[in-house]
Amino acid sequence: MISIVVPVLNEASVLPRTLERLLAQDGPLEVVVVDGGSADTSAAVAGAYPGVRVLASARGRGAQMNAGARAARGDALLFLHADTCLPDGAIARLESRLQADAALQAGAFRHCFDPSDWRLRIVSAGNNLRCRRSRIYFGDQAIFVRRSLFERVGGFPEVPLLEDMIFCERLRPHTRAVLLPESITTDARRFLHHGVWRSTVRGLLILGRHRLGLPPRGHGFSDEVR
Repeated sequence: MISIVVPVLNEASVLPRTLERLLAQDGPLEVVVVDGGSADTSAAVAGAYPGVRVLASARGRGAQMNAGARAARGDALLFLHADTCLPDGAIARLESRLQADAALQAGAFRHCFDPSDWRLRIVSAGNNLRCRRSRIYFGDQAIFVRRSLFERVGGFPEVPLLEDMIFCERLRPHTRAVLLPESITTDARRFLHHGVWRSTVRGLLILGRHRLGLPPRGHGFSDEVR
C-alpha cells in the first residue's frame, strides 16, 4: 500500500480539489494530512473527507512530512503538496511498478502548472530537463520513496527551505531516483501572484546559494497566496 502524506498550512481553498482527485485514484492507498497550525479551516476541510487521517505537527514541510511518515502504515510513501494533483490512475501504476521492480526505490513525477501559460510551460520544461540530469526533485513533483529507504536516510531535514532537494541528495548514495513519465499538475497561483520571471529568478538564487554551500535566503512554507 502507498501512503500519501499531504502537509498543509492555510490551504483550505485548494485542498478540496486535491483530495477529491486523490480519493478518486484506483488501488489501495492511505491519505494522511498533516496540519502545521493553519489559521484557516484546512484541518476541518481535510477531516470532512471519509478515510482521510488528519494530524497536527510543528510548522514546516520537513517536520510535517516526517510526522506523517511516522504515522503512515504503507510500505511506500508519497509526499504530495496541498495544491498539487496526481494524474488519473497514477497510484495504481506506481503500485504496480513498485511490486514489479525491487530496484525502484524512489522518484518523482514530471511537472506542469495549472493554469497553462507559455511562460510557465518554459519553467516546467526547464525543471523537467534539470531533473532528468540531476535526479534532484522539488516537493511539488510528488516525491515517493520506499519506507525502508526513507528511514535509512533519516527522513526530511527539518529546515525552512529546500527540504525536498536536501532529501533527494540524501537518497543519491543509495539509489537512482527515477523521473516518471506522467506529469503532476501544480496550482500556479504563487508564480502568477509574485510574477513568473521574478519567482523563477528567486528560485534560481536560492538554489545557487545552496550549491555554493551558503545558507538559503527567502520565503519558504510561510509564503502564502490564497
